[in-house]
Amino acid sequence: MKQYRPLLLRFFFVASFVLLAGDVYCQKSHLTAGAAAVNITPSAPVPMSGYASRGLPSTGVHDSLFVRAFVFDDGKTKACFIQADLIGFSFEFVDEISGEIEKKTGIPKQNVMLVAAHNHGAPSTRVYNEEPTDNLKEYLIMLKSKLVEAVTIAYNHKVEATVGIGKGKCTMNINRRARHAEGGIWLGRNPDGPCDHDVDVARIDDKKGNTIGLIVNWPCHATTGGQENSLITGDWPGSAARYVDKNFKPGIPVGITAGASGDINPIYGPGKDFNEINAIGLVLGEEIVSVARKISMEESGSITCVREDIEVPGKERSASRMPNEKIVPGNPTKLRFSVVKIGPLVLAGISGELMTTIGMKIKQQSPLKNTVVVTHCNGSSGYLCTDAAYIEGGYEPMVSRTMPGVEKIIVDHMIALLKKI
Repeated sequence: MKQYRPLLLRFFFVASFVLLAGDVYCQKSHLTAGAAAVNITPSAPVPMSGYASRGLPSTGVHDSLFVRAFVFDDGKTKACFIQADLIGFSFEFVDEISGEIEKKTGIPKQNVMLVAAHNHGAPSTRVYNEEPTDNLKEYLIMLKSKLVEAVTIAYNHKVEATVGIGKGKCTMNINRRARHAEGGIWLGRNPDGPCDHDVDVARIDDKKGNTIGLIVNWPCHATTGGQENSLITGDWPGSAARYVDKNFKPGIPVGITAGASGDINPIYGPGKDFNEINAIGLVLGEEIVSVARKISMEESGSITCVREDIEVPGKERSASRMPNEKIVPGNPTKLRFSVVKIGPLVLAGISGELMTTIGMKIKQQSPLKNTVVVTHCNGSSGYLCTDAAYIEGGYEPMVSRTMPGVEKIIVDHMIALLKKI
């Protein structure tokens, strides 16, 4: 046996090296994350968005508006999720901001998700081509700077992190496609209509178990405040975020986004009663806190991102909201799909106002657990309706820029992207 000893020693040395190298190579990537909130409240009167008949500029500020940025890095892939208390963003606006973020942080612009809460109590972002005033021009310059600033702060304060997700329910939302006596469908309250009540809460903790941020999703228009209100407000998303700040952990960014809610409104409003706004925020906030406290955190930190733009058949605005209205084809409409998976969390973004049953179909058919449908994400494609809605009529199909048949395209394309993750 002596003559084989050198060979055996060499074998054990090589084998040990391979095993050790394998351990290093196969180690799970470590997730780092950072979160930041920056105030974006206008300092001067500006045109507000969301209601065409509200022609005068804002007359004051009821509560502050914020942008909240969440940055993630697993050592190989970087991504960021940005929530703003605003109405929406054009594709051009998104592309400009994501390009600036890439220059400042190295986060690829394709891995940026810029999401509006679709707040109807906020300044115009000109997503609906409102006429700009001098004050609004100055505000939009400031806004762009603040969006990039929030991401940069979050990026520069990354720490080792874990992510967990939980689900609750809030029934303070209701289908708004109500039958009217004169015929057809209009904006009202339809308790028999479909409505997704899911509250998805993603919690981001540092390695010591301290929560550094929450990302929340609930399918509902931010329209408790109506056209009568001329005070800047975050509506119910702002109210809910304030409740969480007081009752969960002060100072952490709480980014609240809209799920598939093109046909879903809060049970109160639209009006100018801030007690109603705060009532929605209270009940939703209680559920967010309850869910956040029960979340189990996960160590897996891998990040995967995919984003695709497609064109779908477009239509002109219909002549009325009545049933079986003639549908006139128009120019193709761009849709942008953005999917980011961070450990157990799957954010499936769409650039429009998706009707609730379409979002529910995506979640039901998704191959990935914890799929969260995020609307008003990375652009604005208008209302995205079910095929049945065009027959029934109503406001949403009247103003929609897409043709019947787009429902299937959206579901099929999103599911295909989710299978790639």
